[in-house]
Amino acid sequence: MMSYHATEPAVSIESLVKPHALQPCWDMQLAGLSADALQLALQHGVFTQLDQWLSAAELALRLGFDATNTDYFLELLSGLGLVECQGGAVRLYRNTPDSRRYLNAASPLYCGDALLFRHTILRRVGTQLEGLLTTGVVDVPEPERVQKGWAEAARLQIAQEQLAVTTEVACELVAGLPEYEKAQRLLDLGGGPGLVAIALAQQQPELQAVVFEYPEAAEVAQQRIEAAGLERRVHTMAGDLLTDEFGADYDIIWCSSVLHFVPDIEAVLQRLYQALRSGGVLVCCHAEVPAEAHKATAVLHYYLHMRMQGRQVWPEGQLAQKLQQVGFTQIQQYDAVRFPVAPVAAVIARKE
Repeated sequence: MMSYHATEPAVSIESLVKPHALQPCWDMQLAGLSADALQLALQHGVFTQLDQWLSAAELALRLGFDATNTDYFLELLSGLGLVECQGGAVRLYRNTPDSRRYLNAASPLYCGDALLFRHTILRRVGTQLEGLLTTGVVDVPEPERVQKGWAEAARLQIAQEQLAVTTEVACELVAGLPEYEKAQRLLDLGGGPGLVAIALAQQQPELQAVVFEYPEAAEVAQQRIEAAGLERRVHTMAGDLLTDEFGADYDIIWCSSVLHFVPDIEAVLQRLYQALRSGGVLVCCHAEVPAEAHKATAVLHYYLHMRMQGRQVWPEGQLAQKLQQVGFTQIQQYDAVRFPVAPVAAVIARKE
């Protein structure tokens, strides 16, 4: 007859709770469902409703949802850290402080449109991967289509991301420069809606700034500049980086996520060097591929399609090397700086 001793476990619990080798694959597939849940919540204004505690039934009544399934849905959003859950006989849900700030359409820092845009683009990329792998054929849109699409993005999703993320990063990086206090001229190269230049000009009242952009995007930036009442100090310059000049005698140049789109990065870096005054500073924020695989994941995900299209995303540290070769000195690099979608390397370089 077998005996059972409660103090002697029949199996090793440690071995049972250790993740299976397939768990990373399952996590990848589950991430797609999480992204779909966020998309659905944004499309239906879930976070706009949840600035106060609501039950699933109350939210379902407002949005025309099924009450039971809404409770399951909100429980998932709670598990994803997007809403808070208050237990009890009837569970109540409310936005987290971050969701209230960035996902409620009534917030000035709302990023919902940008997130929906990213979702659409990334899902589209997924459907194109097989074709790019098997044929290598890249669909190159007409320049007019590119410029129009960029202007539309500048008007909405890029503006949302600049307000929520990029301007904060730019102000912290640039305001930390000893040259900033006395800077007279700044270039925001490829600045989209121009909110970085606007924010920096608001911080430094003696600063004159130029936003260089495609003509249609420059019009969007001009509207933002006028809305901020800065048209006397912040100006736009319309053109194509590949063919047009972007001015000279700048004390500071801000350049973020632009170099990926030029075929000859070294030539553009040389032009940036020439555009700076002696003692001027270049602040360049661009993604690089970290050497450590676990750190490279976000960059490899986001820039996979761009790289397959022939765009350049350099290995970690290569931009700093190229800047040194051009003639820049006192080069500083900060890795994994927060930025929309994926972290970037922030490189600060000076012209003697």
